[in-house]
Amino acid sequence: MMIKTGLSRCLVLVAAAALLAGCGDEGGAGTAVPSVKPSMTSTSSKSSSDVAEHAPGPSRESGPEPDARSASGSASGLPSPPVPPPDGYRRWGLDRPLEAAPPPRTKPSLVPPGAGAPAGPPIVDHVPTRDRVVFVTIDDGTEKDPAFVQEVRDLGLPITGFLTDEEVAGDYAYFGQLRRLGNGMQNHTLTHPRLAGMEYEGQAHQICGQQEILTRQFGTRPYLFRPPYGALDDDTVRAAAACGVRALVMWSAEMKAGGLEYASGNRLHSGDIILAHFRGPSQQNGLTMTDVMTSLVREIQAQGFAVARLEDYL
Repeated sequence: MMIKTGLSRCLVLVAAAALLAGCGDEGGAGTAVPSVKPSMTSTSSKSSSDVAEHAPGPSRESGPEPDARSASGSASGLPSPPVPPPDGYRRWGLDRPLEAAPPPRTKPSLVPPGAGAPAGPPIVDHVPTRDRVVFVTIDDGTEKDPAFVQEVRDLGLPITGFLTDEEVAGDYAYFGQLRRLGNGMQNHTLTHPRLAGMEYEGQAHQICGQQEILTRQFGTRPYLFRPPYGALDDDTVRAAAACGVRALVMWSAEMKAGGLEYASGNRLHSGDIILAHFRGPSQQNGLTMTDVMTSLVREIQAQGFAVARLEDYL
């Protein structure tokens, strides 16, 4: 159900300090609406610049340490992922284990893109880091394939789910299994509407309502939000801030049944955020969830990247 956006690879927006001070985990449906309306009206521009890949950040030229993932839970507020079985990757037809990616020493700074950025949470489709890592995010929640839970466990694959309540259809226990493996479950609205153009109150209902549901289900308030279809406007940013969102997450590549599609260029870059979906064979030309995700992992490995947990960097 998602389409590409043309957001800048580097970053598009940055939070104003005064507004972000009111966007903590305490925010919810009853949080006061900011009184200053930002000036953003679209997110339709996309730069092919590769500045973000060279942004300041910790360098790991020798690659992440292989056994660091078991201690990586505390910084993100998520459970620590278990160490995968040594031969788990063989069950999925891979020729080597997925490289472990420990959290960075400090989270990268989100640099202002320039004049004219509205006040509100930053909007990112790419994390500014030199670490040879990419991030796997999975939207909606339609398919609930038990084999995918096993694959995540066997590979030690970090993912971030962006869940829509209507698509999850009451089966939050499935996503709870993924969360107990150390994976974040973040906000993708109640019913997956196109938010851009909706009045503010409707947008706030969609975002804050799902914040409350996810908080009840998992015991931790989400702080990342992905607008359906990548469509947003000024009111989306305002509503997200009022609901306690600290960053709006877009993407720079999308995994489909036919393979990876890139917003620009023909390869991955350090810090790329990859979009995938919880989909089954009827939506993926007969391919299962694990078929598609195994292909994605194989491509990530072929391009020389590890997979990191998005919450460790944002």
